[in-house]
Amino acid sequence: MRILPATPDRFAAILDLNEAFVDVLAPLSRERLELLDSRASYHRVAVDEDELAGFVLAFGSDTRHDSVNFRWFAARYPSFLYVDRVVVSSRWQGAGVGRRLYRALFAFARRAGYEQLTCEIDADPPNPRSERFHEAFGFREVGSQQVRYAGGKPKRVSLRAVPLARPAAPRAT
Repeated sequence: MRILPATPDRFAAILDLNEAFVDVLAPLSRERLELLDSRASYHRVAVDEDELAGFVLAFGSDTRHDSVNFRWFAARYPSFLYVDRVVVSSRWQGAGVGRRLYRALFAFARRAGYEQLTCEIDADPPNPRSERFHEAFGFREVGSQQVRYAGGKPKRVSLRAVPLARPAAPRAT
């Protein structure tokens, strides 16, 4: 398993993977992915051979991003890296792909000097797998809000943050 920069030749697979989990993610078109990739501070894929096992897309507080959740953090934190989405293929869930993606993400965030790593998790309807995953890395709720993604139903999200002053490694579960 390798963690590599996301490149346009992998965008079709990223879009397919996003669509497979669109019930817990915002929808994503090719044009939107290209825009997000051009603005992202961090966009990596986990690849086994030529198979896309997962990806992570994140934006620093010093970038432009139109996400309502990103804006919530921007109003409260001067220095953060916001995880817009992290997705692991069903075939690869439970195999450590998400942990590998996040270890690389945390290392990048620390090297770049961000003070917080932030994200949101669906709270209503809940996403317990994501909640357990993020809690294992030290993310704690710092707020919540109602959101409605394009074409989707309203949902409440739990806004999470973890300070980067200390190393974050998942606890054994």
